[in-house]
Amino acid sequence: MANSGYWKAKNIPTSTAFSALAVILYFGETYRHVRMIYQEIKPSVKLEPYIHSFWVLKGEEPDKQWERNFPDGCAGLVMNLGDTCLTDNGLVSMEFGKTYAVGAMTSFKDSFINSNTHLVGVCLKPASFSAFYNYVPQHDLTDNTVEFDRPLSFNIDKVLENPCGYLNEFFINRVKSRGNQLQSVIQDIHHAKGQLSIQELSQRNHMTVRQLERHFKKEVGISPKEYSNIVRFQHALSLIKGADDKRSLLDIAFECGYYDHSHLANEVKRNTGLSPSHL
Repeated sequence: MANSGYWKAKNIPTSTAFSALAVILYFGETYRHVRMIYQEIKPSVKLEPYIHSFWVLKGEEPDKQWERNFPDGCAGLVMNLGDTCLTDNGLVSMEFGKTYAVGAMTSFKDSFINSNTHLVGVCLKPASFSAFYNYVPQHDLTDNTVEFDRPLSFNIDKVLENPCGYLNEFFINRVKSRGNQLQSVIQDIHHAKGQLSIQELSQRNHMTVRQLERHFKKEVGISPKEYSNIVRFQHALSLIKGADDKRSLLDIAFECGYYDHSHLANEVKRNTGLSPSHL
């Protein structure tokens, strides 16, 4: 689908971070998946080193709902084209026509969605924000949603007319050619599914632990240990969701490097607010 200009519509089946906008809604102790239209497309080939995807979210159901989003270690950008949308557990109001920077998350967030919700966004790859913007260090954005300065914001008319074409052109014109000294570190973390120690990562990539920590917090927004934990959690989440009745939580815990099923259950609870049985 890359570069086709075609937006694939689908109902969101699972829960991940805000930038991917897969959701579970909750009502007291009751949890259920909610129908909404989520459209996603890969960016231009020129942008693939920096951007996971562009996306559009539109509410479908008439009832107002809370949406729970899980961390994935990625920052992003969101423009609101619909009703005012409450996010960050109700602490931030995203207003019509404005663009917002969304920092990497260290835990789940809740956002308020209704049938008039219409969001367009960009899911950036880790450590890619500074390829497009000379903005604040990413650790200043961690767990926050911040209104972007108008000169840095998207053009609402062009987003409405042709979101994919406009966003590709917008970011191609902004991208700065530079080396990403964290790219190999991030690749190592994903290859090991989050199970390498920080000492191993620093040795593999010829940095001191202090250098690695400093670069990660500045460019990704969180520490390499926090990012590794998120990658490990996301891998465990995919195994839990895909497990059949023969696969125990203990088996998954051991495969993902957790001490036991209680350790895994605690990590799931911390990242999602849910027990594994509610995923």
